Amino acid sequence: MYAIVETGGKQVKVSVGDKIFVEKIDGEAGKEVTLYKVLFVGGDKTVVGKPYVKGASVVAKVEKQGLSEKLTVYKYKSKANERKKQGHRQPYTCLVIESINA
Repeated sequence: MYAIVETGGKQVKVSVGDKIFVEKIDGEAGKEVTLYKVLFVGGDKTVVGKPYVKGASVVAKVEKQGLSEKLTVYKYKSKANERKKQGHRQPYTCLVIESINA
């Protein structure tokens, strides 16, 4: 059984036991998080939501909170002596899918 879940403005295909990295969600490591925005449930019986599947949810456990690798953003305009260098590290949450309730 698998499901397609919307979180952080993105859609992710998940099944039980998967480890996924999503945009930061509030919650400490070891706590359970329930995702209610389920778009699709597949397996023995396929259910498609309009836009979400009613009564469906995905339970996940927060494995860790972290920051992604550093990106360097460099802005430059020729002939104007304009240069700007910035770094950015996007926060993320690592989730382990425990169950899919449909």
